[in-house]
Amino acid sequence: MKKEKAKITKAQRAWFSREMFLLGMETALEWGFINQDLRRFTEFVVARNAVRIAREAGKREYWSPDPILRNFHFCNISRENDRVTRWIAANWREPHQADPDLWFASVLARRCINLPDTLTEIGYPVPWNPDHYLEVTKQRTRRGKQRFNSRAYRLTLNDQSGDLPERQVKFLLNPLWAARDKFRPHSKDTLDTFHARLAAVPLMGGFYTGQVVADLKYVGPLRNAPDWWDFAVSGPGSRRGLSRAMGLDLGSSWPDDDWARILHPMRHAIAPKLSKAGLPKMHAQDMEHCLWEFDRYERIRLGEGKGRKFVPNPEALPSVKD
Repeated sequence: MKKEKAKITKAQRAWFSREMFLLGMETALEWGFINQDLRRFTEFVVARNAVRIAREAGKREYWSPDPILRNFHFCNISRENDRVTRWIAANWREPHQADPDLWFASVLARRCINLPDTLTEIGYPVPWNPDHYLEVTKQRTRRGKQRFNSRAYRLTLNDQSGDLPERQVKFLLNPLWAARDKFRPHSKDTLDTFHARLAAVPLMGGFYTGQVVADLKYVGPLRNAPDWWDFAVSGPGSRRGLSRAMGLDLGSSWPDDDWARILHPMRHAIAPKLSKAGLPKMHAQDMEHCLWEFDRYERIRLGEGKGRKFVPNPEALPSVKD
């Protein structure tokens, strides 16, 4: 009697094909193979960091021989060097690193304001005083001052009644403060478990919570999280950036697990070149950050987008308001 051949389903074929595809990329990266696209990404990282160094040294205008890096706005290679992050670190994170509700201050800063001038007037928001928050934002409006970073993420709600700060308080900040015991980071947390807990809150989500994690990982219990170097959350830009760096079609699908599976060997593959250029070891969240910026760079270079022109900010960061 003939044995019947096991039938392979279409889904099984697709899984096997995907697995071989991912395994091939992993193996090439683990062996240190860097194709021209990954080389371009690495060169972008080194060149963008050189721009930061030139600007901080007081060099004027000709920060880079690359006209795109010279004339367009890009975030820094390390998020810790970005303007808003430096303000938060100096004025809220370091002075209040032992506060179990520092996470709440980070949510307010990252999800609602993202503008140091306004954050300075509000002051450290723990314990939470919604009336003070609303009054500060109202007074800034009356004085014709900007309340929020115009490029910050806005709350999108079906109920659009009321001013934006009122909606922030009603739908996000007050509920979070009322449930603060649930969201405080603790010694048994990983970055991933804390992220999952906060990301489940309506209006937070994975990407925005990732910004909070990136602030908190330098202090408190999350500083010792076992996944400190490896945790990252992908976004549309960093998924496109990974495709560009690996020389793949921009329509390539990147489920979170697959994206992370390639991100880690890629980070290790380019580490020697970054170290040679004087850059410190890069954790996965900064790598995600770089892929997002690389996608923006490539869109400008290839004529796929216009980009935002770089305009130097002559004003010093405000100091904390006591």
